Amino acid sequence: MTDLGLRLSVDGPVARVVLDRPEVRNAQTPAMWSALSDFGASLPDEVRLVVVSGEGPSFSAGLDRNLIMGEPVDGQEPLLTLGAKPAPELHELISHFQAGFSWLRKPEIISIAAVRGHAVGAGFQLALACDLRVVTPDAKFSMREPALGLVPDLGGTQPLVQLVGYSRALEICVTSRWVEAEEALQLGLANIVVPADELAATVKDLSDAVLSPMVGAVRETKALLLGAADRPYEEQLRYEREAQSRRLNELIAAFG
Repeated sequence: MTDLGLRLSVDGPVARVVLDRPEVRNAQTPAMWSALSDFGASLPDEVRLVVVSGEGPSFSAGLDRNLIMGEPVDGQEPLLTLGAKPAPELHELISHFQAGFSWLRKPEIISIAAVRGHAVGAGFQLALACDLRVVTPDAKFSMREPALGLVPDLGGTQPLVQLVGYSRALEICVTSRWVEAEEALQLGLANIVVPADELAATVKDLSDAVLSPMVGAVRETKALLLGAADRPYEEQLRYEREAQSRRLNELIAAFG
C-alpha cells in the first residue's frame, strides 16, 4: 500500500495504520479511504487493537489539496466532479469512503490515534473515528469542510458531538477554527497530551493496558458504551444484563 501513501500491518493482536505522505502532511485521497476500508474488513479475528498515526510532523492535513482545487491525483476524480453523479451513485460512493473510517468504531477492536501536528478535515475525522487519542503539544485540530462549502461526511459528526456536546461541536465546525492540544484535552477530544519524544512510549503503555483484560470483556464493554448515550436508561440496563450473561457463560465454559 506504500504507493497509496499508507503502511498497513498486523502483528498478532495489534494492527497499525500509518499515513505515509509526509511531503504533503499526509493528505488523504479516496484511494486511501478504499484501502482503509478493505484493510478493516480483512482484519484477522485475533486483532484487538489498532494504532493509527502519521509519518512525519503531521497526522493528516485532510483531503489532498489538488483534489479540492479540481486537479486529479493519480487518476482520482477531483472533488467537485463527484457532484455531477446521480444521487444514488454518489451516496454509494460516499458510503464506501465512510467505511474507511467507520470500521475503527467496531466493538471487536480498540483504536488509538497518535496525533502530532495537523489533524485537519478528514484528518480530524480519522482521529475522531478512533476510540482514544494521544496527542503531542503541537497537535491542532480543525474541521475545514464548512469553510470549503462542504459538510464533514466521513463519520466525524457523531463522535464530535458525543465528546464535546452539540453547541461546542457546532461552533468548532462552522468556524473551522483551530483546537490546539491543551483545549482538546480540556474538551475531551484528547485523552492525554505528551511530549513528542514520549508519544510512542505512551501509546505502547496504553496499548498494553487495553490488551490486558480478557478480550470478550473489552468487546462487550465497548459495545455497551458506544450505544449508551442513545438508549433509554431501562434499555441500557437490559443491555448490561444481557452482556453480563454472555460473559458469565463464556467464563464458565472457559474455566468451569
